[in-house]
Amino acid sequence: MSEQDPQAARPAMSPLYIRMHEHDNVAIVANDGGLAEGAVFPCGLTLRERVPQGHKVALVDLKQGDAVLRYNVVIGYASRDLPRGSWVNERVIEMPPAPGLDDLPIGTRVPAPLPPLEGYTFEGYRNADGSVGTRNILAITTTVQCVSGVVEHAVRRIKAELLPRYPNVDDVVGLEHTYGCGVAIDAPDAVVPIRTLRNIALNPNFGGTAMMVSLGCEKLQPDRLLPAGTIPIQTGAGEVQVGVVCLQDDEHVGFESMIDSIMAMAEKNLAVLNARRRETCPASDLVVGVQCGGSDAFSGVTANPAVGYATDLLVRAGGTVMFSEVTEVRDGIDQLTSRAATPEVAQAMIREMDWYDRYLQRGRADRSANTSPGNKKGGLSNIVEKAMGSIVKSGSSAISGVLSPGEKLRQKGLIYAATPASDFICGTLQLAAGMNLHVFTTGRGTPYGLAEVPVIKVATRNDLARRWHDLMDVNAGRIATGEASIEEVGWELFRLMLDVASGRKKTWAEHHKLYNALALFNPAPVT
Repeated sequence: MSEQDPQAARPAMSPLYIRMHEHDNVAIVANDGGLAEGAVFPCGLTLRERVPQGHKVALVDLKQGDAVLRYNVVIGYASRDLPRGSWVNERVIEMPPAPGLDDLPIGTRVPAPLPPLEGYTFEGYRNADGSVGTRNILAITTTVQCVSGVVEHAVRRIKAELLPRYPNVDDVVGLEHTYGCGVAIDAPDAVVPIRTLRNIALNPNFGGTAMMVSLGCEKLQPDRLLPAGTIPIQTGAGEVQVGVVCLQDDEHVGFESMIDSIMAMAEKNLAVLNARRRETCPASDLVVGVQCGGSDAFSGVTANPAVGYATDLLVRAGGTVMFSEVTEVRDGIDQLTSRAATPEVAQAMIREMDWYDRYLQRGRADRSANTSPGNKKGGLSNIVEKAMGSIVKSGSSAISGVLSPGEKLRQKGLIYAATPASDFICGTLQLAAGMNLHVFTTGRGTPYGLAEVPVIKVATRNDLARRWHDLMDVNAGRIATGEASIEEVGWELFRLMLDVASGRKKTWAEHHKLYNALALFNPAPVT
């Protein structure tokens, strides 16, 4: 978290565009506020109309039907003639069909391992299962939405009355959600939300303490959510059992007795957590989820490449990075299968893409439903262009594993965690996988945050970093203006991750306590 002067003046740039590949026939306008009709670039290219910042300009004459190339990838076809200097946007591009999932390159470009990166550490909370937390949080698991109001009330009381007595505990959070009853609990796809909730309760930042609030009559019963032995944490007093407060139990007479029961159980867990201390841990114990939201055309130019560079650094250090968002990598599936460490990893990615294709078909939707009005306003014409910029968050390492939605990590390295692209659902599923730190890039701007893990926000543009100076943690917009390189911002982010993981620095989201609710992915029927 660093303060920036919101009024800092920047000298006006001469007309500037950014071309991602020498074969590209379009480039994006880099200037804040865009450029007016008649603006002339140093190469002599003249704009035929006003082009907003981040939007594409034709570098050559494009005839109707010609391929439009960005990142040296066909992102669409011109729907009409577009003379050199024209504004190229979603209204004048026809999106290409999705690439097939057959005959994909399998492991044809597996990168050689990069040199190990040694000597980097952070101060974390080591758990009995070997995982490491970056925060020390008491989490209260819930079985059903019905208890959310009660848990919210109890959390307020715990924070006000109990937490001050346990200074080594960072926070108390209720893991509230909209699941648990009124659903087809035994449908095949119900496994997704159930294992998501179970694995979130096992997140390293919760230290193995386990308490749960149940209503009593819900379909998702406590022993189904957290079966015996799910959390075999050892303390000096022996194994800690999962404690359950059931609101419908006869012992609860009146609302206050429910709150008293929750607070009594919470105090026992707070005492266990308060005895924990940070210890020096290797960077290999970091589990980082990377994600983008409110993306724009600069996402694939500045923030995501910087995150990709930091991803490579963390993988070199032996750590784990998850990238996700099925619809935002679907159009680059050939890039991913070719980087798969094994044929089995490639086939697992194909399996997840195929499952999601069929999931969208059931809802009579396709991948084009992903791109938002804000994405388009930021210069992204369609999901193909968005996907090319999204994938670069994964860096250049070999992809060593694949997770289905809601599954828990079992290995280190670069992992593809299949999730929807929804910011909130993706973050929830990465929590379930076991991330202890989150990196989130944005071009349009979003106050997104999670109470369960620190979220580092990376701005794609100088203007966003200036205006949202107390919401963005890293300004990658300096890459576009030549003030910093991808490598420099990547190292800055890597070092910030270690500082935030150690508790030496707080993110702006933590500072302001800007937290989004958990959002489960439930592809099963609701009854």
